[in-house]
Amino acid sequence: MISIQLVRENPEFVKENMKKKFQDEKLPLVDEVLKFDEEVRANKTKGDQLRAERNRISKEIGLLMRDGKKEEAEQVKAEVTKIGEEIESLEARESELNEEIKKRMMVIPNIIDPSVPIGKDDSENVEIEKYGEPIVPEYEIPYHTDILEELDGIDLDSSGRTSGNGFYYLKGDIARLHSSILAYARDFMINRGFTYFIPPFMIHGSVVEGVMSFKEMENMMYKIEGEDLYLIGTSEHSMVGRFIDQIMKKEDLPYTMTSYSPCFRKEVGAHGIEERGLYRVHQFEKQEMVVICEPEDSPYWYDQLWKNSVDFFRTLDIPVRTLECCSGDLADLKVKSCDVEAWSPRQKKYFEVGSCSNLGDAQARRLSIRVKGEKGNYFPHTLNNTVVAPPRMLIAFIENNLNEDGSLRIPEALRPYMGGQEVITVPEKKKNF
Repeated sequence: MISIQLVRENPEFVKENMKKKFQDEKLPLVDEVLKFDEEVRANKTKGDQLRAERNRISKEIGLLMRDGKKEEAEQVKAEVTKIGEEIESLEARESELNEEIKKRMMVIPNIIDPSVPIGKDDSENVEIEKYGEPIVPEYEIPYHTDILEELDGIDLDSSGRTSGNGFYYLKGDIARLHSSILAYARDFMINRGFTYFIPPFMIHGSVVEGVMSFKEMENMMYKIEGEDLYLIGTSEHSMVGRFIDQIMKKEDLPYTMTSYSPCFRKEVGAHGIEERGLYRVHQFEKQEMVVICEPEDSPYWYDQLWKNSVDFFRTLDIPVRTLECCSGDLADLKVKSCDVEAWSPRQKKYFEVGSCSNLGDAQARRLSIRVKGEKGNYFPHTLNNTVVAPPRMLIAFIENNLNEDGSLRIPEALRPYMGGQEVITVPEKKKNF
């Protein structure tokens, strides 16, 4: 959410930002906000005048009563009552107007960074840099669920019976590999100076509204029936929500946090053959990084966060690239964002395994998270990025570490978490299956 001051002072700039995001249908919102805001300020002025008038004539009542002018005093009392009713009416209208303003301000997109490329959708995102050599082996790389079934590491039939599509059972060495990747990601971020958290996995609606746009909320969040609780889609929601309605000390910034959680998502609109299996699921686990910092420091932390992801994947011998998200691919709260994509030897292309975002002060403004400054309170900036999100990352891992005989090589960084195991082999009962 941007500041109402910006809309007042530079409405055309706000509209131009909407056009860059190809959201022309939202242009009328700016004029509506200005109209309602003008009425609010007029009501405030009139209300202040009426309160001053009420205070002035209220003093007359005591004097009139003292002088025995009871009838005149009653007339003044009636006038005070009438003024009070008018003030109440103005306050009620002001409350209605403020609610209408809030509804519109919550869907007006954040101001994008000048460096963001202009484009309609993710097809116009811009490659920044590649890390590692993308290799296509001479032997065939099967579909990831076929590899996992060959390794006796997945059971989709049972999850279909218990839970339906979009769920899975991992088992044996593959389940251990999954947990090892998360444990390694945790330690990787701790070693980079981030504080480790396990947050609540459910949050109130007020937090949901503060951390994401309404469109994202509708497409992602599962609500607990009969309660003001939502299952989180990422631990960023809990971690930023942790500071709702708080005033931070300037000297405590930045907060650099890494958090583990299960994640729950509706995945509305997910479709396509490459989204079968473990690519688009309703439940997964993730290690996240979240930073709350001084506004002037957010560009620095943005670069640090995406570099952490690149470094993490390279220690697991997975080639990746970074992709700058264009204006039309940015969620409304984001100032700037880039995707980290891993190489798929089977598809012979990269696919998304994480996203790094600078949200400016949008989340802090919505959640009323402030910093106590020398010249008054101000809003900090919030940033987030995925360290690793199995099982999607597991797809990249198994494709890039698959041996010709169907076994999986365990990179050196993961071996301590796998009890020293260097390879996951095809079980005897599965050979030649």
